[in-house]
Amino acid sequence: MKRRGKGYRVAFEKVDRTMRYPLEEGLRLVHETGRAKFDETVEMAVRLGVDPRQADQNVRGTVVLPHGMGKAVRIVAFAKGEKEKEAHEAGADFVGAEDLVKKITEGWLDFDKTVATPDMMAAVGRIGKILGPRGLMPNPKTGTVTLEIGKAIKEIKAGKLEFRVDKAGIIHVPIGKVSFGVEKLQDNARIVLTSVLRAKPASAKGNYVQGVTLSTTMGPGIKIDLSQVRALAA
Repeated sequence: MKRRGKGYRVAFEKVDRTMRYPLEEGLRLVHETGRAKFDETVEMAVRLGVDPRQADQNVRGTVVLPHGMGKAVRIVAFAKGEKEKEAHEAGADFVGAEDLVKKITEGWLDFDKTVATPDMMAAVGRIGKILGPRGLMPNPKTGTVTLEIGKAIKEIKAGKLEFRVDKAGIIHVPIGKVSFGVEKLQDNARIVLTSVLRAKPASAKGNYVQGVTLSTTMGPGIKIDLSQVRALAA
């Protein structure tokens, strides 16, 4: 078994593993247990009572974090003509068409998000096996395949992110950086939870949200009291 470092053990000892903390208190602990020399990302993991193998329970959606994610997002835009110009003006980091498809086919993946106009999807589909497993494939359901490509780019730059339940029934979402402080992280966390609650499938039975855990990149998990989540649902 891998032995944890002293810093991790000190952070771990601050957390009562049997307790579910109120959201604000949990975020204070996140701030206290952030121990790396870099500005760690704060992640929220939401365990859902759904069966992701069922198409009608494959929870996904988008949310715009009011305080952003605290990192620059590199966007690839697949567009031509006037839409190519629109993408450039909106702040896309890389814009192109078949040339970008070819570059990605050759192994280039130095970006975080993709958007595309509908007419480009035939070409983008050729690299679906590359983009799909990495969560990078543009999708009309998340607003990343659109004629309003400039608007989509600006929203992503402002803090829009996509969430999707994994095979274990868990959604993992970054909600900011440790340096944000408790108040901003709490705003982002509430927006994420509200969006996940709104995405509840009609076919989901029993307790929809079964667990919420916060952690930093290098820190221990901190369980959150679900009564606050239920209050958001109400």
